[in-house]
Amino acid sequence: MQTHVNTALTKSPENRGVGGAPRGNGNARTHALFSMKRLLKERGMAAIDGRSAVGRALSQWRSDLVRDLGGEDTISTQQQALVGLAVKSKLLLDSVDTWLLTQPCLVNRRKKSLLPVVRERQQLADGLARYLTTLGLEKRVKTLTLAELLAQGDSQGEEGDGGDPQAELKGAT
Repeated sequence: MQTHVNTALTKSPENRGVGGAPRGNGNARTHALFSMKRLLKERGMAAIDGRSAVGRALSQWRSDLVRDLGGEDTISTQQQALVGLAVKSKLLLDSVDTWLLTQPCLVNRRKKSLLPVVRERQQLADGLARYLTTLGLEKRVKTLTLAELLAQGDSQGEEGDGGDPQAELKGAT
């Protein structure tokens, strides 16, 4: 009487087959949303190389957003946190959008439903809209201090006729 022995258990670890496709073949290429979320959670914005096109675009978008809020020195710590969350959401949203636009079809034909990543994309877009709404949709003008106003007035006086503003006041009386 012969008993069936599982050959996978008798093979040594060096001889045991790993299974699946070879490394790097791209058969199971996906949108990588979850791996990007994990990377951003672990390393923050340091995960994005500032020299890349994506890094430069995100940096520009962040600086535009901060400028629209009145400048770096006028936003609160809470607003800085919301700006950081908005930048991360924009990165994820743009990445998912790029992947979705390369897909031949967004509908799972077998299930006759949208791909799950489309729903996740909509959640990301809703979250970004909430962050931006919380920050405020109107553009804020930076309020100048008295010293900045005086410095601005001095530079305009120099560009004008080069005259002294005090001398102009005395001459007018």
